[in-house]
Amino acid sequence: MSDDLVLVTGGTGFLGAHTVVRLIRAGYPVRTTIRNISAVDRFRSMLRAGGVDANAAAAVEVVEADLVADAGWQAAVNGARYVLHVASPYPAVAPRNPDELLIPARDGSLRVLRAAREAGVRRVVLTSSFAAIGYGHPPMERTFTERDWTDPTRPGVEAYQRSKAIAEREAWDFVAREGGSLELSVINPVAMIGPMLATPPSTSMQLMAQILNRAMPALPRLSYGIVDVRDAADLHLLAMTTPAAGGERFLATGGDAVWLTDIARVFRDHLGDAGRRVPLHAMPDTVLRALALVSPFVRPMTHDLGVMKHLDNTKSREMLGWRPRTTEETLIATGESLLRYGLIAHLDPARQRRAR
Repeated sequence: MSDDLVLVTGGTGFLGAHTVVRLIRAGYPVRTTIRNISAVDRFRSMLRAGGVDANAAAAVEVVEADLVADAGWQAAVNGARYVLHVASPYPAVAPRNPDELLIPARDGSLRVLRAAREAGVRRVVLTSSFAAIGYGHPPMERTFTERDWTDPTRPGVEAYQRSKAIAEREAWDFVAREGGSLELSVINPVAMIGPMLATPPSTSMQLMAQILNRAMPALPRLSYGIVDVRDAADLHLLAMTTPAAGGERFLATGGDAVWLTDIARVFRDHLGDAGRRVPLHAMPDTVLRALALVSPFVRPMTHDLGVMKHLDNTKSREMLGWRPRTTEETLIATGESLLRYGLIAHLDPARQRRAR
């Protein structure tokens, strides 16, 4: 049990809700922000879905605050010892105006950091992304670590990747320039999947649902890093409390990257009826490039076709003692969660309930 109040931004998000659940289990008093206070009931129901009892869920203080406005942030951080700044937009399809991603990511982080500094917060743990590490590099097989940075000026770097790289750089610059005694740690997760606490599914979970629902008869030759959302939440807590984590970045990945066809094979092997329609064949690159001409969802996939992005989580393991689940465990939990929420289109609700 700790008396140190922790603020988690974006409590209704996939990672945000899991992080609040983890903090409650660790005995911390928690406050969270949501963009609209009308979502407070949804937030508390997510906590209950994560195994938090009704009394503990009701005890979490909720403050209305939006990343694009100043209102609410000082009240949110006042009295907090730590801030876990998790909130940031991640749409399935990039908006036409890139500023819709950049402004909340960059300006929102700076708002939180300024408010935290003024309130005397000890440490902010910022959720960045592998998007700030692994893009804008030559298309070749290589191993990525926390030392790598996405170059937002390079061709092929999409709006989301650019927003995360710029936002993280500016967060580090702010703390170095005018942060005072405020400490910053950064977590860079790969695709976060795992047990859902509510619908609709996150962007990464939507990709998993598309594989299970055979949205495409064959799978693009793409590699993805995967981390269980519960492990990503644990890593935030470790970065929050480990003295040596101040001033450091941590790559959050359960292991090396895997091909989409490897993901599909796990679903096929472990999910019974739910996995029986999963495609196992690789899509020719020429087909995906043709689809990209008409699909804004597919277009970003073309930049990394056929490239295996190896991932090294040694720093997170050795400095913080982090022990993530295996990729197979995470994928099985993901499929079971999609079943539980009725998101496998070819199974009727009764069969999905039985599959649980």
